[in-house]
Amino acid sequence: MMTLIGIGLLTGLTTVLFGFGGGFVAVPVVAWADAGLGTDAMRVATATSALVMVVNAGFATAVTRRRVLAGLRGSGPLLLLLAAGASAGAFASRIAPPDLVRWAFAGYVALTVVDLLLRPGFLRPDARAGGTSPAQRPRPLPAVLGVPMGTIAAFLGVGGSVMTVPAMRRAGHTMQVATALANPLTLAVALPATAVSLGGTAVPAAVDAHVHLTGLVDAGAAGALLLGALPVILVLRRRPPRIPDRAHAWAYIGLLAAVAVAVLLSG
Repeated sequence: MMTLIGIGLLTGLTTVLFGFGGGFVAVPVVAWADAGLGTDAMRVATATSALVMVVNAGFATAVTRRRVLAGLRGSGPLLLLLAAGASAGAFASRIAPPDLVRWAFAGYVALTVVDLLLRPGFLRPDARAGGTSPAQRPRPLPAVLGVPMGTIAAFLGVGGSVMTVPAMRRAGHTMQVATALANPLTLAVALPATAVSLGGTAVPAAVDAHVHLTGLVDAGAAGALLLGALPVILVLRRRPPRIPDRAHAWAYIGLLAAVAVAVLLSG
């Protein structure tokens, strides 16, 4: 329990600094904690991650300054399509082979790391994207991206920030703003995914492993993670750390790489 609370502190940190909502950290940690569930551990980890992201992302959004959230003005269609895609992805994750979800998670994150390192616009902002001079304004994300983003994010249990942060970065936002706006976008993904997960079918191995599930959600693990995360989110949203933009971007990439490795080792 104390280990999960300690990891919860880290999920709070990643929610504020990287917009992850806790999903990237929660998935490998819960998969490790519930390893006694065998092949079902990844399904439970993905579902538990969605619940953690709902609370973390919702709380982080509530304490974010209104002027920052104004960057999503006019993004209603995008949010609706994210939610629609997330519903489809969550249903797909319930019937997909657990090993497929694990390998897809690690593979997608690894490809994202390569993309961020090689393609301009993340580490090396593209001057055509906007936001590189006072006269330019960041562009909104196209609503058409909502369904594929939501589907992939919910299927893998990553919340969406792995896609939205790079996209907003390339649209001209600073890392600080891109990660802050990732929280409400993550909420749009995690809400329907959590609803589907709470109604998930039973996991027979849970009784022998002494894991108490609500649907597919390990409520005990989720509670411990949130106990550690919420105070950190509150403090850091009120007193955000000042991190150089390029260092912030490198830290984002480093965390993605570390989590991909953690997921593979948790198997």
